[in-house]
Amino acid sequence: MDLIDLRSDTVTRPSEAMRAAISAAPVGDDQFGDDPTVNLLQARIADLLGKEAALFLPSGTMANQIALRLYTRPGDDVIVSRQSHAVWHESGAAAANAGVQFTEVGAEGLFTADDVAAAIKAPGHLLYPPTTLVEVENTHNRAGGVIFPTAAATSICAVARGHGIATYLDGARLWNAAGSLGRPIGELAAPFDLVSVALSKGLGAPGGSLIAGSRDDITRAVRYRRMAGGAMRQIGIFAAAGLYALDHNVDRIVDDHANARLIGERLAASPRVRLDLATVQTNILVIGLTNDAPDGPTVVARARERGVLVFAFDPRTIRAVTHLDVDRMACLRAADVLADIVSGAN
Repeated sequence: MDLIDLRSDTVTRPSEAMRAAISAAPVGDDQFGDDPTVNLLQARIADLLGKEAALFLPSGTMANQIALRLYTRPGDDVIVSRQSHAVWHESGAAAANAGVQFTEVGAEGLFTADDVAAAIKAPGHLLYPPTTLVEVENTHNRAGGVIFPTAAATSICAVARGHGIATYLDGARLWNAAGSLGRPIGELAAPFDLVSVALSKGLGAPGGSLIAGSRDDITRAVRYRRMAGGAMRQIGIFAAAGLYALDHNVDRIVDDHANARLIGERLAASPRVRLDLATVQTNILVIGLTNDAPDGPTVVARARERGVLVFAFDPRTIRAVTHLDVDRMACLRAADVLADIVSGAN
């Protein structure tokens, strides 16, 4: 029985055509700026995001950490959404690497310009650390892949700019937001000083993220990449996968959203599931389990026995993520399996 792996959209495997692109990629030493394929990818991403320059990084977590190094000093304060990736999913890296603290605002992955204005801590205060960065996550992982409203992001960046505060968009799944909205990805990136995007999530590449911003910021980021151990050599093999993904896997990303909706509608019908279908906007489902349902680890274990892999956030929450390696029929089958388990049928 083939496993239906919904633990994350990072579990995809390169297609044969992507592998062929990797094999054929011309490469060079990226630390000397000599890898033509990564140079091409960086230029293309910068153009897509409407920024002056871009830089390849091994991971989205490194992208988030470099943003902190660029715009903060130890002891500074960073405004983020509640349950953001930077706070919850990076093993305390912000404290260890940048020495910053976070102020979480808003609810369910979203916040407003008024929330930012109320949370800003001015420099020079006797007691409070200065706010030097505002970070937006789009789409928001733990909120179920919800899309951050473009108008709100624009207003937030305007408020931050008025206070001399930098802005960063954690756009690991920005392709999903743009696909769902039917808008150019550069439009979503435009208000921010720095933007990151991932190749290894909705686009199906085996690894890599990029940050894009001003030429000066990207030049400084090269140093922080090396300090973090992220400077590599012949990374054209990763860049080639990214270029292939940009050509072939962007337009189809809406299929993942439709498949997530299929699973969501099936599970939301169960009285043992807490799932607001209004939050099922892209490819992530964060599924709450009532007290009379099996707990998260039990659902995960029983689903695995029946060939479906999902992830437990906590005892009463599981996550399922659709991607290009699971088609509509697989998602329908997974929905049936999960619904049976939650109902107590197995």
